[in-house]
Parts: sequence; C-alpha cells; structure tokens
Amino acid sequence: MNFVECHDEPIHIPGYVQSFGYLIGIDKASLTITFFSENITDIFPLENSNELFGKKLSQFPDVFQNVIDSEIFQDAGFLERRENETYFDKIFIGENQYHFSVFRANNYIFLEFEAVSKNFQKRITNKYDNFYIVDNDQEIWDQLLNTLFNIINYDRVMVYKFMNDGSGKVIAEKTNNHLESYLGLHYPEHDIPRQARELYKKKRKRIFSNVHSEPVRILSRTETDIDLTFAASRAMSPIHGQYIKNSGASSSFSISIIIDDKLWGLVTCQNSEAKHIDLEDRVQAGIFTVLASNAYSSFKAKKELGYRLDLNEKLSYLKSEFLKHGTLFDSLDANKCDLRSIPKADGLAIISDNEIVTDGITPEKEIINNIIDWAYQNISENVFISNSFLKDYGKELNLSSESAGIIIYFIERSKKEILIWFRKEFDEHINWAGNPEKKIDVFSKDGIETQFVSPRQSFEVFTENIRGNSKRWGSKNVIAVNLIRDLVLETSHKQYITIKKLNDQLKKVNEELDSFSYTISHDLGTPLTVMKLNAQMLLKSFGETSDKNRNKINSIIDEIDSMAEMMQNVLQLSRAKHSEIQLENIETNPTIQKITENAKMTYDTQKSIVVIKECPEVLADKTMLHQVFLNIINNAVKYSSDQEQPIIEIEGTEQGDKIIYRIKDNGIGIPEENKHKMFKIFNRMDNAKKFKGNGVGLSIVHRIMNRLGGNVDYESSNEGTCFILTFQKPKFVKL
Repeated sequence: MNFVECHDEPIHIPGYVQSFGYLIGIDKASLTITFFSENITDIFPLENSNELFGKKLSQFPDVFQNVIDSEIFQDAGFLERRENETYFDKIFIGENQYHFSVFRANNYIFLEFEAVSKNFQKRITNKYDNFYIVDNDQEIWDQLLNTLFNIINYDRVMVYKFMNDGSGKVIAEKTNNHLESYLGLHYPEHDIPRQARELYKKKRKRIFSNVHSEPVRILSRTETDIDLTFAASRAMSPIHGQYIKNSGASSSFSISIIIDDKLWGLVTCQNSEAKHIDLEDRVQAGIFTVLASNAYSSFKAKKELGYRLDLNEKLSYLKSEFLKHGTLFDSLDANKCDLRSIPKADGLAIISDNEIVTDGITPEKEIINNIIDWAYQNISENVFISNSFLKDYGKELNLSSESAGIIIYFIERSKKEILIWFRKEFDEHINWAGNPEKKIDVFSKDGIETQFVSPRQSFEVFTENIRGNSKRWGSKNVIAVNLIRDLVLETSHKQYITIKKLNDQLKKVNEELDSFSYTISHDLGTPLTVMKLNAQMLLKSFGETSDKNRNKINSIIDEIDSMAEMMQNVLQLSRAKHSEIQLENIETNPTIQKITENAKMTYDTQKSIVVIKECPEVLADKTMLHQVFLNIINNAVKYSSDQEQPIIEIEGTEQGDKIIYRIKDNGIGIPEENKHKMFKIFNRMDNAKKFKGNGVGLSIVHRIMNRLGGNVDYESSNEGTCFILTFQKPKFVKL
C-alpha cells in the first residue's frame, strides 16, 4: 500500500477537468490536436471526437470556424507571446455564447471554453475606491470583502493569511449567515500543503463550481500526466474535494494575495449550494484583490518608513548619551530603560564579568546565571533569539515565566559582557477549525489502495492552549537589537575611534534611509502603474452607460496619483537632510511673489487676499529656501480657502542676528490635541482630512530649517495659524 503525504499529491496533473469547462490541447510545433476533454462534443457538433486526434482546427471549418476567427488568433505573432499568460475572448458556438481562453504552457496551446453566465444581482460597493485612505490594514481587507461579496454572491468570503510555519488564520470575513463564521480560526499547514501553495502563486484564481459533480476525463492517444497548472477548469484533488464537502460547502473560489512576490494569503469564498462564477466576475474579483494587496503593501511600507525614522532618532539620541560615560558598562547601565524598550522587551539584564544589572521584569539572578552558563555551552553565534525558551529549556534550567522569550547578545565573550532581553510567558489560546492533528485514511483508485492524510471531518472550534512561549519577536524587534549591537560595538572602543565609527554608522543609516526612500518613490511606481492600468481597463469595460461606476473608477485613479505624489515627497524629505547646501544672501520677495501667484491658481481661490509686507534678505540655500516657502505658503492658501474672505499676511523682521518671517492665515487652525505631531511625517490634523494632502510637507520644512541653522515654529487658534520661520541674518559683503 502506498502512502501519500499532503505535500506529495500531484494535484497539477489530475487527468480531469471540472464539468463546467471544455478543453482542447494543441501541439505548438505541429498545431495538431493532441488531447481534449471528453465533454467537448457537448458544445461542438462532432460525430466522433476521436477524429480530432492529430488534426488541425482548420481541417474542421464547420466546427471550429468561430474559434479560428477569434481576435486571439488574428495576431500572427500569438505563438511568440509570453508563456503561461492567458488571453480572453467571447465567441458564439451555435446559439450560445462562451468565454474563450487561450494560453501556452509546456509546448502546448490550451484552449478553454466555459459558458457565459450573467450575474443580475451583482453590484459593487461604494467603498472600493477608499483602499488608500484607510487608517489600518484591517479596514483594507474588510473593504475588499464588502466589494467581492457583491460581485460573486457567495455565502462566505474570507481573507486567509499564511503564517511563517505554513499554517493560516482567517483575519477577515463576511457572511450572509448561511454558513457558520470562521473568523479568527487557525488552520494547520497540511490543510493547504506546500505544492498547493506553489500552484496558488502560479494560477491566482481557482474556482470549484460544484464539488459534487463528476469530473470530465481528458482524452489523449499519446500524452499522459498533462500539466493543467494554468487551466481554469483543472479538476480538484479528491482529498480537497472531500475537505470542501466536510466544511458544508458545495462551491469554492479562491484568489491569491501576492505581496512582495510571496503568497501572503488567499481570499477564500464558499457557497452552501453549487454555483458557478462567470469568468468576467472572477477576473474583476482578481483586479480588486490586486488593488487591495497593493494598498496593503503601500500601507505597510509607509509604517515601516515611519518606524525606521523613529528608530533612527532614538539611536541617534543613545549614541550621544553613550559618549557621556567613560566605560561601556556605565553607558549601558545609564541607558538601560531605553535599551529595554527599543526592542519592546519586558526585561533586560546587563552582564559584565560577575556584575548583573537589570531593568523591567526579569528572572532571579540565579536563573540569569543558569542562562549564561547554558549560552556559553550551546550558542556559537553572537545573537540568539527564541520565542519558546521556557517551553524548550524550562525544566533543564529551572526557568521562570519571566524568561519565556529571550534574546541573548554576546558583546565580548572573553570579558563575559552580555545583554539579555526577556519576554514573559504569553498564555496563548489558539482556536483551530477542528482538531489540527493529522488523521490517516485509505483511498482506493483503479484497484490500488493508497494511504493519505484524511481531510478533517469536523470544523468545530478546537481550542489549544500554548504554554511556555512569549509573544513572537518580530522583524522590527530583531532590527532594533541588531542596531543596538552596532551601537555597542562602536562604544566599546576608545572615544576618538568611537566618534569616527558613530559618524560612519550614521552615514550608513542615512544611506539606508535614502535607499528606502528611493524604493518608496521608484520601485513602488511599477505596482502603482499596474493598478492604474487595471483601473483604466476596468473604466473602459463599463462603457458609456454607467456614470456612477465610472466616477468610482476615476476616484481610484485619483488616489493612485495621490500616492505617487506622496512617494515623491518622501524622496524630497530624504534629500532635504542629505543634499549639499550652499549658504548665500538671498532676496526673498521674488520667490514669495511667484509662489503666492501659483498657489492661488493651484487651489483655484482667486478670492484669497495675500498681503506681502517687508521681505528682508536671509542667509540660506536657494533651492531649500524655495521649498520652505512653497510648503508654508501653499498650506496657508489651501487651509484658508474655505473661508468667506481668505487673508494671508507675510512679513519678515530683523531681530538681533536673526531674520524672522511670519506667514499668517485665517484658516482652519491646528487643534490643541494635534500639536505634538505637527512636524512628524505622514501625520495630518483631524480637521484637515477634507483637504488633499499626505502629511509630508511640514516634515520637509522642519528638516530644512534645521539644516539652514534656523527654526520653524507656529502659533494657532480657531481664527487661523501663524508659522514662524527663523533664519540667519545675511552676511555683509565688503566692496
């Protein structure tokens, strides 16, 4: 008897297609028919299907003329197009209309047909154009499900996220109460085995219209094990079919969520009754999933940039604090609270020879010594990370709950200088969709019995208590520890060497920030372009009769353009810190006049009154000065544009060795509760949400003014805002 693991089942060569599909396979070299599905005679008038073998379509003009005349074949270079890319058309076969799909794979041309079915209940929610203005990632997936629910009309739609170990969790869901909720439930890795996940990366939309219908054989005289990876009608695995039946569903539809070229998750849809989704609806659902995936990717990138900026600021502060002390141990001790909080640990132990200093929640010193002894015997690398230290070594080392998770960093082994971060035990309860343990069953086919992992019979919630683990150390925590390690390495040398290395490290971090900013502004341009093209294609598909839908698609295009503008601003922010500057005496009046005129045209507010008073010269860089006034004056014009009579006043005065410019408006003002985040990147005031913007401009101004040796501040009330720019006084040139 054979035994088939979930990962070994050859699901890409089932030898069958589903009953809704009709398939013809043509040899690319000879253009002759090599294989076809047994049901092909249901739609094409053939007395004997065997007569197709070894023949060309053109030899049956009465049967395949509409196929031959399809737009797909009108291009003489079709055979040279990209492999595994599907091309679509609609044709009539007899009196019925069919979707006609063609792709090339493994030296064959695959022709697929399925009947066109109209979805008269379909409607698209008005929220699908809001993917890029949400405040959290959960809202992105909820909006996606609201949209898809109205397109496919299935009983349940879910977003299923893959974990690092291959298991998964339902993180978002929408149902019509015909099927029970799976929200929050976990699924073991073997529910969607490795080879299935690989296929989901290649074929990103998968439909099982009726799991109770009999599959249709593929007939061939010469070929066996035909690879149907890219065939939409590829038959399902018997194991997977039984799995869907056991869940109470009769139909299933999945769309891959691809982020950073990895299978991040699936949109999984189930229906209690057998139901086919039309090809056009499946394609549209795929487009919306791509839009949501890219919105999520952009959202995470924005958060990552904010995190890196914040981390860089904290480490810069620590570097200056470290240099205030004569020894490394004194530096670590004086800053232990920050060293603990940056990687978000519950406790920290600083070890130097036989001395131990702790901060936060840590185990007893006797246990810490046990951990140190174990580390010297078992760890060869400089950094060791574990989320399950208590579970794995609790009995051996007599550990307490404070050391469930651990990060050990050897500063200098010979001197017994070590940092240990602790996380306490996290009493975790995982709700599984049924018992996750594997159950072996027997499957008989063609008289051969095979053992396989049986699909679960029950999806009733099974709660597993996980003990001995901490909350997982994430990638951000690891990055923080590595940067602290770099900081410690620098501080451990003599002070003059330390200063040099600190400067080198700061340069490296700035270069990484520049690189990251460039990635945001450049590399993400490709998915934004794809999104925009898809939206424009979708716009064309609505025709001239659907103004409401066209307006919504145009809204998507506008938001994409806004994201592109925001990424360009991020790059400008980075350049504001690192670009070379050339200080010189600059007349400001021409720059202010020009910016003011352009701002009034940009925001279409010719009613705005701009009063420009004295404009004394300042000592500044010409390009950066223009950027400062551009952001401040544009904001003043924009945020006062809703007033009945917008008034902006600009005046510069001399105060000692400084030049003070005040740009005052009578606009919406800055709420008191928002003042703490005025100059932070991507932060916008609560009362400014109705105005277009991305929260980068004031961060640029703040950074530039610091580089120019000046300052930016403001005063605000319900009657408007006054920004105060402090510049250096010009140097007088001797004649």
